[in-house]
Amino acid sequence: MTAQRGKDLLLKVRNEADSAFVTVAGLRARSLSFNAESVDITHTESAGQWRELLSGGGMRRASLSGSGLFKDGESDDRLRSLFFSGETVQWQVIIPDFGTLEGPFQISALEYSGQHDNELTFEIAMESAGALSFTAL
Repeated sequence: MTAQRGKDLLLKVRNEADSAFVTVAGLRARSLSFNAESVDITHTESAGQWRELLSGGGMRRASLSGSGLFKDGESDDRLRSLFFSGETVQWQVIIPDFGTLEGPFQISALEYSGQHDNELTFEIAMESAGALSFTAL
């Protein structure tokens, strides 16, 4: 894989009206991380007292964070209402030349900031809230 532009990672949310995915914001910085907990099944008869882990055990999760500019007032309204309702909805994360991550996420943080002589910016953090799927390109 060759180097890619960070700005090409897209965040899309399912539209209530027609169930299509729509881009919600122009993200300037973003991060997507995957985590998995392990389940230790080591016992007194484990070979050489080496730790043993349960294959396929443990909880998996994904976290997404980003900052940038809202695409429009409608996008701002949608994210704000999702945060205050605590609703879990379907999202897509498009990773160019790699694939698409899709599944339910909940907004865990939404921050606004701005300077008197510049645009309003926001920061968002989201946590996975169910099974995710990945479709490779």
